[in-house]
Amino acid sequence: MRFSITRLCGGKALMVTPRDTVNVDTRKAAEALSSDAEIKSADDMMLVMLWNGMEVTVYAQGKIMFHPLEGRDAAVAYANELLGVILG
Repeated sequence: MRFSITRLCGGKALMVTPRDTVNVDTRKAAEALSSDAEIKSADDMMLVMLWNGMEVTVYAQGKIMFHPLEGRDAAVAYANELLGVILG
């Protein structure tokens, strides 16, 4: 999957946005990821969790924010991994 990457929070966070349309059911995503992540909250708009030593927010539009994370390649790899689990 191809992504656009935006640096946020003074460079300490990265937002990964799929270039193709992706719709995520964030509540189902929370269920799918609950064995690998500590789910903080999940509603119809977003899922917030602790995963792989980071706070990760997954938005219903498919965007994923990783904090703290500075490496673009790592952000793409993590996004592909998470979306693979979420979307099956």
